[in-house]
Amino acid sequence: MRCPFCAHDNSQVKDSRPSEDNTSIRRRRQCEGCGARFTTFERVQLREVVVVKSGERREPFDRLKIEQSVSLACRKRPVSQERLDQLVSGIQRQIETMGDAEVPSKAIGEMVMEGLRQLDSVAYIRFASVYRDFTEARDFEEFASSVQEMSAEEMQRRESLRE
Repeated sequence: MRCPFCAHDNSQVKDSRPSEDNTSIRRRRQCEGCGARFTTFERVQLREVVVVKSGERREPFDRLKIEQSVSLACRKRPVSQERLDQLVSGIQRQIETMGDAEVPSKAIGEMVMEGLRQLDSVAYIRFASVYRDFTEARDFEEFASSVQEMSAEEMQRRESLRE
């Protein structure tokens, strides 16, 4: 593993343990060149997935893009980093287990939307405003009212299940 501080090619693993959500291995490393310590994460990759963008452009799947989008949507919201990691890991697993070598970007966007809907309604609306390209305040109002209606229906459904 290349050191992020001095770019030396060799590092020694000092500690290795599963991450909190058991989807990756967390390793503490020490550079053999400069002695700096850093952390790496190792994840299972089931297959190479290509994302088909609009206009039929193709690019390799990049987990980091989903992490950044979800983090931005949840910025200043009471959502823990652990929950965000679980959401992103769940989406990545869904994509990799679909069995397709190519996945449309729209399908990934819908998976993120569904995950955020269940996680935080404000983050859901933030992501939707970019993903669905809201152009006017009316677009926000209509979408927010539909989110409120869904939340009310879900609350009623939960209450009826308790009875």
